[in-house]
Amino acid sequence: MATKRKSSGRSGKESPDATELLVLELQEIHSAESQLSRVLPRLAKALDSEELGTLMDERLAEGERIIKEIESVFDEMEESPGRKKNVAAEGLINDAREHVQEIEAGPALDAVLIGAMQKTEHYCIAAWGTAKALAQAVGQKTAVRAMERALKEGGPFDERLTKLAAEEITPALVAAAQSEDDQSGTNGGKGSSRKRGSQDQASA
Repeated sequence: MATKRKSSGRSGKESPDATELLVLELQEIHSAESQLSRVLPRLAKALDSEELGTLMDERLAEGERIIKEIESVFDEMEESPGRKKNVAAEGLINDAREHVQEIEAGPALDAVLIGAMQKTEHYCIAAWGTAKALAQAVGQKTAVRAMERALKEGGPFDERLTKLAAEEITPALVAAAQSEDDQSGTNGGKGSSRKRGSQDQASA
């Protein structure tokens, strides 16, 4: 088991080596994926787009695989996931939860949740890349393979979210807004006609 070395300086801060940093990074990733695995099914229930729901399911399966692979790495390194929660991932996930509570189901919520998912995915991609580099530096091949696979799937997943937003969700959002404007204009016009008619009668 890796132990943190004390710094020789006066700050009293620790000076972890590459192996210890790898463990810390993997613990952060494990926490992030665990949090995602709990929230994704709830987010999926709030979606209007079936395709976005399918993407959420795929990301859930990917996250569950990443968790298992990281736990295998911990076993090899005689380490544990730890109990410290990844606060960066927690903030991104809470943001998505708030959107579900505040926005009505439909294109608007789908668009916002795509953005929330992409922010989270970008964070994960950065973390996977960092962990891969550290794993390569210390020769932890199992971790390298796990992170390479995550990166290989993460990039295309992000691109698919972008494509879905551009081709389906955003056009539906714009169309819904235009429809509301048209209805408001029609109702407003009728109201003006009735008002003018009343005024004409009063003048007569």
